[in-house]
Amino acid sequence: MTGSRLEQLLRAGHFAVTGEIGGLRSAEGESSAASARAQLGYVDALNVGDNPLATAHMSPVADAHFVAAAGVEPIMQLTLRDRNRLALASDMLGGWAVGARNLLLLSGDPMSVGEESDAKEVRDLDVPDAVRLAVGLRETGLMPTGAEIEFPPRFFVGVADNPLMDDYDLPRLEAKLEAGAHFVQTQIVYDVEALEAWAEIVRPSGLFERAFVLIGTAPLRSLKTARWMNDRLPGVSVPSHILRALEQAGPDEETVGIRMTVEVANGIRKIPGVSGLHVMALGQEGPVRRVIEGAGLFPRPAMSG
Repeated sequence: MTGSRLEQLLRAGHFAVTGEIGGLRSAEGESSAASARAQLGYVDALNVGDNPLATAHMSPVADAHFVAAAGVEPIMQLTLRDRNRLALASDMLGGWAVGARNLLLLSGDPMSVGEESDAKEVRDLDVPDAVRLAVGLRETGLMPTGAEIEFPPRFFVGVADNPLMDDYDLPRLEAKLEAGAHFVQTQIVYDVEALEAWAEIVRPSGLFERAFVLIGTAPLRSLKTARWMNDRLPGVSVPSHILRALEQAGPDEETVGIRMTVEVANGIRKIPGVSGLHVMALGQEGPVRRVIEGAGLFPRPAMSG
């Protein structure tokens, strides 16, 4: 065990719920703290982003501090796009010091999608290498060079996956798990039937025994947003029956969208092996609370320690 409450819940067999804060383009942290307080009691842990969409935001180490101070356990994201191995280890140490007990290691969006497309990408390590770095610190207290770390971080280490991509690459995920990752958060899912088919394909690999898999979703608040995600987000497919329902809802589209998202969440919960739900706020905490309540996932279980 690593000291992570999220890990404790998952190992106790609870269906977990994680969320996110949007990330600050600011030098003050009250917005992060307010977002965390708005989700307190609804989620077991909150992701703090790391320069999402290749745009500059507040450091995830600082964001983790504000989330932890608000009473919610952070999941600190670190991207490899922006760091060499020294910076990566440094932020791991700093994140643990300010209260992050969970770590999500990501490749990071390419610079081409951001505002400064000519900025240089680092990518000194790939995700499996970074996982091995974090796990090595946890298990041995040593850097890969053999240098000893006083008070090493003991993160619950996670990675990302996009199960509904057309060219889905299971060996890529397996390499991350073989490096020592213990949980997986996925891209947004609305197509439960497609997810069920994916689960049956990967089940023989032992994925659900090797890692805790948390499936991503996000409250559908409008037809415009649903169409944008369907057209623009790789691996995200909004089924036609959901699009039709939103189109027919007119001024009630948010109410209908939340109801449809609750149905998606309930469908995800029924898939054997799935360990939790990752509900992405998309800047709005109220709809997240409504989805979690509607799916019968509120209040969250209490754990000792």
